[in-house]
This record gives sequence, structure tokens and C-alpha cells, in this order.
Amino acid sequence: MRILIYSYNYYPEPIGIAPLMTELAEGLAKRGHEVRVVTAMPNYPERQIYEDYRGKFYLNEYKNGVHIQRSYVWIRPQPNLLDRIMLDASFVVTSFFPALLGWRPDVILSTSPSLPVCVPAALLGWLRACPVVLNLQDILPEAAVHVGLLKNKFLIKVFAALEKFAYHSASKISVIADGFVENLLSKGVEAEKIEQIPNWVDVNFIRPLPKENNPFRNTHNLNGKFVVQYSGNIALTQGLETVIQAAAALRDITDIAFVIVGEAKGLKRLQQYCLECGADNVLLLPFQPREELPQMLAAADVGLVVQKKNVISFNMPSKIQVLLASGRALVASVPETGTAARAVRQSGGGVIVPPEDAQALAAAIVELYQHPEKVKTLGYNSRQYAMEQYAFDQALNHYEALFELVTSDTQVIEAKVVSKQEV
Repeated sequence: MRILIYSYNYYPEPIGIAPLMTELAEGLAKRGHEVRVVTAMPNYPERQIYEDYRGKFYLNEYKNGVHIQRSYVWIRPQPNLLDRIMLDASFVVTSFFPALLGWRPDVILSTSPSLPVCVPAALLGWLRACPVVLNLQDILPEAAVHVGLLKNKFLIKVFAALEKFAYHSASKISVIADGFVENLLSKGVEAEKIEQIPNWVDVNFIRPLPKENNPFRNTHNLNGKFVVQYSGNIALTQGLETVIQAAAALRDITDIAFVIVGEAKGLKRLQQYCLECGADNVLLLPFQPREELPQMLAAADVGLVVQKKNVISFNMPSKIQVLLASGRALVASVPETGTAARAVRQSGGGVIVPPEDAQALAAAIVELYQHPEKVKTLGYNSRQYAMEQYAFDQALNHYEALFELVTSDTQVIEAKVVSKQEV
């Protein structure tokens, strides 16, 4: 089968949708499918095009059996509202031409965010007479409005119209959690159109490794420490200030060390906050090379999932699957009724504390520090649940079955049209 993945984010971007779409594309290619990816020049999370990709308008690459078609996007390190609009608009325009000029796909998988990508994906599907599967990693504009990222009333109306168009034009909509299903049903999307396929993790790559002689611990002088680790995006929705406040409250327990791994701009802001709070037990590090990720995760005793109070209930951080697969205990500072809390609770691999409550977060960490057997049990549960629910091969099977379904439906419709014309 010829599969086109239309995704703004892709390798070598280290976090978010990029690793997921990279693994999916390469996994499908390994199973014998012909896979093409239409994507932007890599720029996330620094919000500037990576050095090796600058000065180019279009670029073709081949990696692990996948044909990658990159196009230029308008990007600014500190984007204002106009810059954000230009970013989405530039990708919509520049990406369409390589998408159109490549071979005819049997099916298109379009990812959201970015929501405006639904327009060129739908147009391409119409021109090439092939079905479009919309993969929802977040629900826009609802999530952006909820956290205050989108306030302009006119733009809210525009994005709401785009959302309706995206749902209407897609043959199927794949969602990553049950909270998404509930949201779409409340908006009148037909249940038959929705397929729930959780995000995955490569459980052979991300796996439990010993803390003893751990390269990450050795490099950063963490041996003998109880390591509490956060790795990922540092943005408005996380509220990592709560983690620093908790660290400051625990600085007298010298055996406990906090590690935050993220992008440079976010780390700079957190460094200043550490100085203000007196949190000298926090180690701030840049993103590590992907090949070192398993050892970095294995260096932790506890992995953190952090959200603010105002994060919308269906938000599901992809880091949850990764932390579970690493076989470590989780502490989730997230809304009690949200999708993230539900996933951690169901796994049996972590504890939930109220968001933006540094005292509760500190208390949960001390509780685990004082009870190593509990940490071990939670870590065991984490790994087992990841193996059962989030294994990559299961996700590949689901997507292959979904693509087979939508392409067979299209063939049936085409056959009926031909039959009517003959009559």
C-alpha cells in the first residue's frame, strides 16, 4: 500500500508528535508499505530551522525506507499572533506542491496539530481520489482557547470552522484516548467515523535498565541519589514552576535530586526561577540524543508528568507511555478527572497529586523516597501495562487495519459509481 503521512513535525525533532510519526512511518515501511512523509523543515522546540536545513525551500531525504519531502516554513523564535498565523499558512502553501507532485497515495494520514493542514490534505485526497484519515493528537482550537493561547474572537471562529471541516472531510478520525471520543461525539461526529488508537512506545527500545553503572548518572554525579526526573516540553501547559517549588521544599534532603531536561529557552527561564526559590537541588539539562534516551530514563527513580489546572481534560501527554515503558514509578501532577490521570491510574504505575500544588507534589516524592519497595512495585506495574497496552506492534496492526478499511470502502464506492455510469 502507498501511504502518505502529512505531518508538520517529523525527525529529527526530539519530542512531541515528531518521534511518533517517525516511528509510525518507519514501522509501516518495514512492513513492506511504500511510505512518503510531507513535513516542514525541522524547527521544534527551538522554533528556528535547524542549521543543516537553513537556506533551502524544498528538500528530499530518504531515511529507513521512508521518502521525506520537506518544505520551508515561516518560523520565529518568539512568535506573536501574526507569526503563528504565518507559520501555519506557509506550511499549508509550501507543502501542497511536493505532496501533489509525488506518487498517488492509496491513503493519506494527516496529523493535528497543525489544524490548517486539514485543508491541503483534504484537497489532495479529492484530487487523488483517496481517503484521508485524520489523526488527532490534540483538539484545536478548544485546547488553545482553554489555556489562553488563542484569544482573538475572529481567529477562534476561523479555527472552529476549520475543525468542523477537518472532521467532515476525513474518512476516519483516529484519536489517542477515550476523552477525545467523548469530545467528538458531543460535537456531532458520527461514532462510526471515530477509531481509538492509543499512542505507542517502542518497548524494545525504551525498556527497564539498571541504575547501577548508569552512564547518565555517572556523567551528572547522580550516583547514590533518589532521582526525580522530568523530560519534555517546557511550555504554558506544564507549569514546571511547581516542580521547582517542590524541589526547594525538599532541598534539606540531600539524597533527593531533581533533573529537568528540555529546550534551552525554557531552561533559561527555569534557571532564574531556581535562583529565586533557592532550589539548588535541580539539575537543568538540554535534550539528550535519542540513542541515549533509554539510559537517561533508567537513571530516574521517579518520572514526572506535570500539567496546569487549566489544561483541558482530554489532553494526553505522549510522555506517559514512554515513562511507563521505562519501568519507573510515575508521579502525575495533573487534573484529577483528566485523561492523563485516568491513564496513570489504570496503569497502576504511579500516584496522582493535584496540579500546581507544590506541597502535595513534595509529599508524594518523600513518600516514595521513604518506601523503596513501593517504588519498585509501581515500576513493575508501569512496564507490564506498557507492554500490554502501548506496544508499537499493536499500534501498527491497528493502523494497517484502519488503512485497509478506508481503502476498501473507497473501492466499493468507486465500483458503485462505475456501475451506475454503465447502466
